[in-house]
Amino acid sequence: MTAFFRNPFDRWTGDGGAVAPPLGAPAAPEPETPAARPKIGLALGAGAARGWSHIGVLRELAAHGIVPDVVAGTSIGAVVGGCYAAGKLDAVETFARSLTKRRVFTFMDLSFSGMSLIGGERLRAALEKELAELSIEELPVAFAAVATEVGTGHEVWLKRGALAPAVRASYALPGIFEPVRIGDRWLFDGALVNPIPITVCRALGADFVIAVNVTADTMYRSHVIHDHHAHAAGGRAEAGAPFGAASEPGLAAQLLPRYFHRRRGAAPNVAASMIDAFNIIQDRILRSRMAGDPPDATIHARHEDVGMFDFHRAEELIELGHEATKRSLPNIFAHIPLVGATP
Repeated sequence: MTAFFRNPFDRWTGDGGAVAPPLGAPAAPEPETPAARPKIGLALGAGAARGWSHIGVLRELAAHGIVPDVVAGTSIGAVVGGCYAAGKLDAVETFARSLTKRRVFTFMDLSFSGMSLIGGERLRAALEKELAELSIEELPVAFAAVATEVGTGHEVWLKRGALAPAVRASYALPGIFEPVRIGDRWLFDGALVNPIPITVCRALGADFVIAVNVTADTMYRSHVIHDHHAHAAGGRAEAGAPFGAASEPGLAAQLLPRYFHRRRGAAPNVAASMIDAFNIIQDRILRSRMAGDPPDATIHARHEDVGMFDFHRAEELIELGHEATKRSLPNIFAHIPLVGATP
């Protein structure tokens, strides 16, 4: 060994002949370590038929190199998000685009169990055809579906187990679809507790969360009506128009349009009243949750003219998702400039 100090100001040499700088000389700058891109989470919100917009959002994000590491979904957001995490986005898009008004109602089989209006067996069969044998913990993308426990109102994060029943539980609209039993819990729609699951994405490790809002919240803005009678046109609501013969065959196809659609000004029926109440509650909860835990970016893909069961309008809704995402890209890239970097 030849390395030694001659005096405090001498340089030294070692076995490899390296020469050290004199004591007191400025140290050479350390090479910069490339910054890792943040772990991206995508929170896909509830919204029934409007949720087909999630497909356009995912397509547009991918086209610009934004691929989520974590996906959490509520209701229709769980359907699209679960299919995406399973590598089945093409399949769910093909299914959505194939729906006509007639075909939508063929999937809504009436329930005679007393638990709901729609049994959902045909939807269950369609889901399990694509998602059978898939477990959430084995998906290539981290995923969770949000549901609500019947009776307690507990928020349930479905992060393990079979994918298909988790998705069904997340969209089981109370009174419309039958609740789903998973383990020892009966579960229904997660929109009652967490309409856009931002918190779930963060819990799964996301550093940057993009929320996708597909609900037409301008329909439910809070206004106080101080004197209803001063503005009312009449004292009684107009009676609903008689229901004509349906062109679609089958009992469900004849009855369901009557349950879910009513003429403007007509007296609401039980199902329409229940859906309106659900939408108002969901909107209020959403505002509160987003105020308490705001996302890092929000994509607003809202279409107020689309009804909850207008699933046959997939083409325009998917395009709406594309356009809404394009509008949000500058804000997203301003916060995650390292999208192309290696995680």
